[in-house]
Amino acid sequence: MIKGIDVSSYQPEDYSTRGMEFVFIKITEGKSYTNPKWVAQRKTGRDAGLVTGFYHFVRPGSMKAQADYFLSKIDLVAGDMLVLDWEDPKVSNDEKDEWIKYVQKKADGHKVLLYCNRDFWLNRDKTSFAGDGLWIAQYNGKPGEPDIKHRWRFHQYTSDPIDTNLGEFDSREALRAWAGGKKSDSDKK
Repeated sequence: MIKGIDVSSYQPEDYSTRGMEFVFIKITEGKSYTNPKWVAQRKTGRDAGLVTGFYHFVRPGSMKAQADYFLSKIDLVAGDMLVLDWEDPKVSNDEKDEWIKYVQKKADGHKVLLYCNRDFWLNRDKTSFAGDGLWIAQYNGKPGEPDIKHRWRFHQYTSDPIDTNLGEFDSREALRAWAGGKKSDSDKK
């Protein structure tokens, strides 16, 4: 497994990347909020060679309008992952699915994932649809062992001192290859 973090406007633009292989950065929320630090946070991650992902914190309202707002902020490059952050209880399972499917069509060639906590996954989710992968949050004291049966790609296991995650990949290059960036040597054979 590999280690990574996720950041938002609460974290500095020049966060520590030591020991990290990937970073997820909050870009937008709803249809009007944009993280003012996200461009600098992306530069920090990319300068360190991290695999990058970007997320949208979904709110009630038009899923297509929110997805378009999110996508309008990003100049995507190969290997960028896109994530729906599903934490608002007023956003339904059907709306969650709609956002992910819409972004998969609009950003063809990019992995689109679902982020949610264990409670949402077990008690609100009705379709087990997580797009290209599930990023599950559960602070159970067992990094890389969330208490769910569904396959997951990322496990957010603590927020102390920063949101820290494990990715179910053997290496940064394996994640990069999966995400659609450069192919690793083993993938070229």
